[in-house]
Amino acid sequence: MGNPLGFFLTGGQACDLDGADHLIGDLEAPILLADKGYDADARVIAPLVKAGKQVVIPPKSNRKVQRYYDKSLYKARHLIENFFEKLKHYRAIATRYDKTAVTFLGAIHLAASLIWLK
Repeated sequence: MGNPLGFFLTGGQACDLDGADHLIGDLEAPILLADKGYDADARVIAPLVKAGKQVVIPPKSNRKVQRYYDKSLYKARHLIENFFEKLKHYRAIATRYDKTAVTFLGAIHLAASLIWLK
C-alpha cells in the first residue's frame, strides 16, 4: 500500500545510498522497489540478491551493462511517492519546522502513524 516500514534520517547533503545502508539490512519484504538512485551493485543489489530478495530498480542510463528489471512491477512504485505526498500534507514536515533531528524524526513517525491509521 506504499506505507513505510522504517525511517532513517540523514543530513541534507547525504545521498540516497547512505540511508539505504541502514534500512536494507532489516528488510523483511521479498521485493525491493526503488528508483535509479539506488542502482548500486555492491551496496544495494548484491546483498539483497544474496539474501534471496527480488530487486526492482531500473538501471542508470550510463551503466555499461544494462540490468533487467520487472517494468510491470516497477509501476507500483507510485505508491511510495504517494506516501511522501501524504506526508507533506503536514506543514511541520513539509517546511522542516523542527530544529533538531530528533524532534523532526518524531514528527515524521507521528505523521506516518496517522497516515497508517487512515
